[in-house]
Amino acid sequence: MNAPWKSGLPGNRDPFAAYICDDAALDVLRPIVIEMGWQPEKCNKGGLRNAVQSLSVSASPAILLVDLSESGDPLNDINALAEVCEPGTVVIAIGQVNDVRLYRDLLASGIHDYLLKPLNAQAVHDALNGALAVFTAPKAGDGDAVKRHISTAVVGTRGGVGASTLATSLAWLFSENHGSPTALLDLDVHFGTGALALDLEPGRGLTDAIDNPSRIDGLFIERAMIRANDNLSILSAEAPISQPLMTDGAAFVQLEEEFRQAFEMTVIDLPRNMLINFPHLLADVNLVLLTCELTLASARDTIRILSWLKTNAAHAHPMIVANKAQPNMAEISKSDFEASIERKIDFMVPYDIKAASNAAKLGQVFVEANKSSKATAAIKQIAERVMGASEEDLAAVTEEKKSLLGGFDLKGLLAKKDKTVAEPAE
Repeated sequence: MNAPWKSGLPGNRDPFAAYICDDAALDVLRPIVIEMGWQPEKCNKGGLRNAVQSLSVSASPAILLVDLSESGDPLNDINALAEVCEPGTVVIAIGQVNDVRLYRDLLASGIHDYLLKPLNAQAVHDALNGALAVFTAPKAGDGDAVKRHISTAVVGTRGGVGASTLATSLAWLFSENHGSPTALLDLDVHFGTGALALDLEPGRGLTDAIDNPSRIDGLFIERAMIRANDNLSILSAEAPISQPLMTDGAAFVQLEEEFRQAFEMTVIDLPRNMLINFPHLLADVNLVLLTCELTLASARDTIRILSWLKTNAAHAHPMIVANKAQPNMAEISKSDFEASIERKIDFMVPYDIKAASNAAKLGQVFVEANKSSKATAAIKQIAERVMGASEEDLAAVTEEKKSLLGGFDLKGLLAKKDKTVAEPAE
C-alpha cells in the first residue's frame, strides 16, 4: 500500500534510517519498515549519540527515527543532531519520559513527532505516514499561484446512495484528468470511506484538526493531508466509535479556508447530519451535488434538502444526481421523481454492481478502475460540468470582489448551459 510514497521522497538520499537503543523497540519497528518498502538494515542499534556520530560522516536520510532513552539532556542532544542533519530531514523521536513540557519543547526544536516506549506498532505506523506526508502533501506556498477555486459538496439524500463514491471519483477526475490541485475532505469522521476507496491509511490529521482548531494553518495542511496522486490530497479519519464528535465545526471552516489557499478544487463528502449540525460549512461552497436514488424516501428527502438549501445556502447551486439508476426497476419513474421535486434531474448515473466490485478488489476509485463503464462516462460528464462552470465563471469575476468565492454566480451560469441529462443508452 505504501510503495507509491517512495516517489515523493528526496531522490538523492536514503528514505529512512533509525537509531534505536533496545531490541524490543527494534522488533516492533522492523516489520513496519519492511511494510513501508524500506530496508530493515537501516534500523541501527544505538541511540541519539550513535545517530550524531554516523550522520556527521554520511548523508542524513529523508526520515530519521532516533531514540532518546539514553540521553541525559534530550534538548541539547537534539541540537547536536540538528547540526549534522541536512535541511529537510524529518525527525521522529522516541523515549521513555512522559512529560508534556518535554514533548512541546521537542516539537518547538523542530522534531516532527515524539513517541513513548514501549512502542505501539500502530502509533509508529501513523507517525511514519505523517512524516511521509511532509514530502507528499501540497506546499503552502503553492497557493500563491492558484488562479481559481471552486468548492463542491456532495450530499447523499439517503444512506447508501453512493455519495462517497461520487465524491472520490470527482476528486480523482479533477486531479488526474484535469490536472487541478484538489483537496478531498471526508467529513464522515467515524465511518468515512474516502481513504479506503483510495487504498490509503486515513492518518490522524482530521481528528487532530477537530481537537486543536488553532493549529490549522498552511504547515498543518502540508503535514496532515495524505497524497493520493500528484494533484490529489485527502483529509479523512476513522475515529473510534466510542468517542462522540465534540466540535462546534470551527475546525472544518478553517480547513476549508486553508484549502482555498492551497488548491484549485475542493470536494467535500458531506453527510446529511453534518449539513444539519454545521450549516456554516456551506458558507463558501459553490456547488452542492445532491445525490439521490429513484425511491419515494429519497424523493421526500430531496425536497426537504432543496428547501433547506434555498433558505440556508441560497448562494450554492444545487445539482441533482440520480445514482445507481435502473430505469426498468426503479421504485418510482424518473418523470414522477422530477414532478415530485419540481425540477429536472441533472445527471443519471447507471447502476453497475460489477464495476463497484471491481473497484473494491483493485483498491482504486470507481472511475479509475472502470474507465469504460457507462457509469464512469456519466460521472465524467458531471466533472466536466463542474470544471467548465468554474473556468467560465472566473472570467466574470470583477476586481471589486474581495473573494473569488463570493464572486461566483454558478446558478446563473449553469442556467445558460445545455440542460441535456446524461442518461445511459438504452
